Amino acid sequence: MKARSAIVYSVLRLLAFLVPFGILMLFPIMREYYWLAAVFAALIGLSLSVLFLRKPLEEVTSGLAERRARARARGAVSDEETEDAAADAAAGSADAPGADPRA
Repeated sequence: MKARSAIVYSVLRLLAFLVPFGILMLFPIMREYYWLAAVFAALIGLSLSVLFLRKPLEEVTSGLAERRARARARGAVSDEETEDAAADAAAGSADAPGADPRA
C-alpha cells in the first residue's frame, strides 16, 4: 500500500467534514448549537465522500489487498492456524501424564 494514497484519502475525508462545518458555523444559530452543525457536517461529509471519493478509496483498499496478498505469499501464519496451534497445545498439555485434572 502506498502511504501517499492513504494520506490523500484521509485528508480529503477530513476536508469533506471541515469545510461544511466551517460554512455552517458562519450561521448564528449554528454557533449556538455547534453539535447540530457537527451532525449536519458529518452527514454532508459522508455524502460527499460516497459521491466523489470513490477512486481514492479504491486505491487505498487495493493497496491493502496487495499488501495482504504479499504477506500470505511470504508464508505468514493466519489467525486461524495460530488459534488451532494454541488449541492443540492446550489439549496436548491437558492429556500429558502428571497434568492437573482440575485445570
